[in-house]
Amino acid sequence: MTTTDDLSLAIADRVDSVLALAASPGFEHDHTCFAARESGLYRSGDGGVSWHYLYDSLKLTGPLTTTAVALSPEWQTDQRVFAGVDGGILRSTDGGKEWVIMNVATPPPLVSTVVVSPNFAADGIVIAGTLEDGVFRSADRGNSWQPWNFGLLDLCVLVLAISPDFIHDEMLFAGTETGLFRSTNGGRAWREVNFPAEHAPVVSLALSPASDTEAVVFVGTEEAGLFCSRDGGDSWQQLGSDTIKDTVSAIVVSPQFALCPELLVLSSSALLISQDSGESWSERQLDRDAELEMSMLLTPQGIGPDAPLLIGCSDGSVLRVS
Repeated sequence: MTTTDDLSLAIADRVDSVLALAASPGFEHDHTCFAARESGLYRSGDGGVSWHYLYDSLKLTGPLTTTAVALSPEWQTDQRVFAGVDGGILRSTDGGKEWVIMNVATPPPLVSTVVVSPNFAADGIVIAGTLEDGVFRSADRGNSWQPWNFGLLDLCVLVLAISPDFIHDEMLFAGTETGLFRSTNGGRAWREVNFPAEHAPVVSLALSPASDTEAVVFVGTEEAGLFCSRDGGDSWQQLGSDTIKDTVSAIVVSPQFALCPELLVLSSSALLISQDSGESWSERQLDRDAELEMSMLLTPQGIGPDAPLLIGCSDGSVLRVS
């Protein structure tokens, strides 16, 4: 098992950006959410108003860059949290009080993204992407990990997205430095998607919930804006080309997308909303420091007009919008 000495420590004088956000499935009642920052992992029990540091039990000698955080869909009963860090994956089964450092690979990888199966209670599947070593998969709730990179031609994985209907379609997407890859067998093999290479890197992904038609795939890029595919990745349409100008760091799709095709897109400078599947956009005005870059978006109760939004920023703060 990996020890704390094996974990690479973040440089102390780096800007403490928020790199990932996650919320309890029961957020409406327990108001619990997590923020992964360059200085570590933090938890809030009041909906993002106040935060406390979670790595005290590890007795680290410096800040530990935390790049990803994901919760079990059964969080309210199993209290499982997975944190991707510079050096591997941490797992907690008590909501973040104590941690086990999982031995993912040697040398320890820099984990960039983590997703948990919607059917976790039955299949125990957790999948992690790394910046140099591709994808690692666990089917026993994080106890053991294996690399699954067959067909993954680019091992620099920046983001993963898991299908809301994973229990039936076993589909995942991996956004990389050079393009987009899809798995239809639960992450055990990959095939490159026909996404225009000139628009990569892919830095954010979202899938529409299951419906009678094929899921819509939304792709956010570092410099080329937002794209969508309505045929599984065979063809692509750019969305909001006149409005979305910089990095698309987060995409949120309405849980009722088939009936209410709403989208939220976060760029470093604006929060944009579309109510017609991306055909037209308007900016949501925020009370914030205009010079502060926004990096992450969390919508723990959907994207309705009264639903709270949490926005992670480059200085480590989390802006709550309600």
